[in-house]
Amino acid sequence: MRKLLLILLSAFSISTFAQKVYRTQIFDENIKSLQIGVNDEKYMLPIIELNGPDVLRIRFDEMSHETHFYGYSIKHCNADWTVSNLLTNEYLNGFTTGNITDVNLSQVATFQYTHYKFELPNTDIGLKISGNYVVFIYEDNKVDQPVAQVCFSVVEPQINITANLRGNTDTELSGKLQQLDFDVQMNGYKVRDVNSEIKVIVRQNNRFDNEVSGIQPTFISGSKLSYQNNKALIFEGGNEYHRFDISSVYAASEGIADIRYQQPHYEVFLTQNKVQTSKSYIHDFDVNGKFVINYQEAVENSDVEADYMYVHFMLPLKTPFLDGQLYLGGELNYNLLNDRSRLKYDFNAGAYHQTLLLKQGGYNFQYWFVPKGTSKASVEKVDGSYWQTGNEYSIYVYHRGWGERYDRLIGIKSIQ
Repeated sequence: MRKLLLILLSAFSISTFAQKVYRTQIFDENIKSLQIGVNDEKYMLPIIELNGPDVLRIRFDEMSHETHFYGYSIKHCNADWTVSNLLTNEYLNGFTTGNITDVNLSQVATFQYTHYKFELPNTDIGLKISGNYVVFIYEDNKVDQPVAQVCFSVVEPQINITANLRGNTDTELSGKLQQLDFDVQMNGYKVRDVNSEIKVIVRQNNRFDNEVSGIQPTFISGSKLSYQNNKALIFEGGNEYHRFDISSVYAASEGIADIRYQQPHYEVFLTQNKVQTSKSYIHDFDVNGKFVINYQEAVENSDVEADYMYVHFMLPLKTPFLDGQLYLGGELNYNLLNDRSRLKYDFNAGAYHQTLLLKQGGYNFQYWFVPKGTSKASVEKVDGSYWQTGNEYSIYVYHRGWGERYDRLIGIKSIQ
């Protein structure tokens, strides 16, 4: 009986572990500016083609000049970002772990940090199959204690996806919502049962809180799967992201009220935003929540010459929201809803506020309101919502054939 109990507990533990959903995030407070990019492109989603020429560049800072020995390991994931049941040699060529050896000390005065970076795939590690992957970064061979983790996808293009966005939906005409419609052309790619084998996931601005999954085609015509007039694909339009640029300390650019040197660090005070009451959409340029590291006065390399600054966010409001929490949305916190992005209300100041230590560069952010008892954020509460807003929608199509053990990513399409 005891032996049976141990077996059941072990099985339960494995099952629980397998259900963990992975997201790009930092676990060690000394790790900052975790980034993953494709080649030298600044704003591309972390997606590369299987056996293609592109590489993923992963970089981060550790806030000291001390020597740290970081390594990394890789796991393959299902379409829902839970770990797959594959063995390492089924999805990796070469070694199963790697060491981070590209290390450079910062060259700034106010904050000392060490910059680390590596690439995937590389001469030691190759990726065998398509799908989702998570990279665990750890120190001193403590594989089970990651300091950060990074998610990316590998696609093997087998299909074509055409998509369009419109403001007219089943629930309103040219109001605050956006309807996404798309078709998947299978191009002779063999699927026995579309409804059970094909998985489609849709994200708006690389957000996970409002992603759509589990949808079925509205109709199938020959080798074309059509996802039209699907109510699950109606999204809040929201508003353009706020932006600020701290790439120079000599000029307060758009979005910045003041930059002060308060020994021993720089303090940045952003322009105070306000709750949007206008019913008219105002076009503005943004990069849909992304950020880029940049130092205007850099001699050679912003990665090690850019400084860190305390950035103060403030939203004046006479009384706090009693029906939910307010967060800073955007890649500056990897679109996560946690304590780092949650704004606190100061009754004395009559405002929501948060302070983040950020590296010099350009940033986008929004105010996300999350009602009590939910995990889906709304932009409308503070910034308003308009059907004309320029959002980026990404459509991921996965296939797991009869008897197969993983979700292969067979197509992706991004539109704005």
